[in-house]
Amino acid sequence: MPDYEKEYRGAIAETLRCREDEVFFYWKGRVALYGLLRAMGIGPGDEVVIQGYTCVVVANAVLYLGATPVYADIDPSTYNFDLVSLRGKISSRTKVIICQNTYGLSSHLEEIEAIAAEASARFGRRVFTIEDCTHGFGGSYHGKPNGTFCDASFFSTQWSKPYTTGVGGFCVVHDPELREKLTLVNRGLAAPGLKEKAELKMMYFIRQYIVNDFTYWPMIRLYRWLSRKNLVVGSSSGGEVSGIEMPEGFFKAQSAVQFKKGLKGLAKLPEVNALRKRNAAVYTAFLREHGKTFVSPELFDDHIFIKYPLLVRDREKFREDAERAKITLGEWFEAPVYPAYAPLEVWKVEARELPCAMRICGQVVNLPTEEKHPEKVVRFLESHLEFIL
Repeated sequence: MPDYEKEYRGAIAETLRCREDEVFFYWKGRVALYGLLRAMGIGPGDEVVIQGYTCVVVANAVLYLGATPVYADIDPSTYNFDLVSLRGKISSRTKVIICQNTYGLSSHLEEIEAIAAEASARFGRRVFTIEDCTHGFGGSYHGKPNGTFCDASFFSTQWSKPYTTGVGGFCVVHDPELREKLTLVNRGLAAPGLKEKAELKMMYFIRQYIVNDFTYWPMIRLYRWLSRKNLVVGSSSGGEVSGIEMPEGFFKAQSAVQFKKGLKGLAKLPEVNALRKRNAAVYTAFLREHGKTFVSPELFDDHIFIKYPLLVRDREKFREDAERAKITLGEWFEAPVYPAYAPLEVWKVEARELPCAMRICGQVVNLPTEEKHPEKVVRFLESHLEFIL
């Protein structure tokens, strides 16, 4: 019988140019982050700096351990950390900085590593860095694979990520001492149940044979509702996005079902990433020509464009028109800890300290980058230029 876990680990290690024993698998990417933070000794009284334009599960991984997420603002050109804001958030309680590659773009990693090193020297203890590569597997930063710059990195293989296993994730740890600690932490991983594995197989079938341009939004809404109610396995399961209490059975391992699916996704990834980048170039050229906000071509080498951010006014009307035109817009990140909206104080968010992030959260939609006919999207944009900022 094939050893899908070994094959999958080897394929990931080859892509990331790392050793196989540096790769650790989990039920979801957020579980990988939680495991890393535990291995780093994060607990009550500690602070973890993240950007205030992220997914709520990143903040929750910190909160589950009794630590405090501290939010820095973002740079509007990259949607990643604003370095001035980041420096202002470092304190004597800072233990970790999480560097996010938003939409598949990595940026300022050398500067962030330097900030962490300065803090380590100042406080006389290590300040770790983690790359949040949930959007960026298969991409690179300055010619080096995403996920290989910081002390550790974590990845997601949810439905909307660079490639999918339905739910799933993994982390990569370069430091031998930290790997040993994570190995001990992982002894507490629960095994997925038969019901969960059966649900995953059912969702693979639905995704392949039932979801299309006409059924996409009704099926997505149904899936999210069922996921929130814990009726199916999903990225929004239970209280993972609606509260800060860790759900029962959260710390869970990955299954053979996911390993097998991951191998298939990895085989297609270079072609898919090339398509994403081609479409992004089409969108940038159109937006630039019409004097709208666009992603700079200077960033393309370090970007895989899992989503293409577009800033608009009257977003609800724009989205309604797009749905009628069968354009599937994404929603990352319509809140500073998406998809949690209010009260933001539950997640320790101080909106007044995130002026850029809060503005963009109110304006952003995501253009599809796996579109085989980008001219359809461009025609829609051309007919809605008055909405685009």
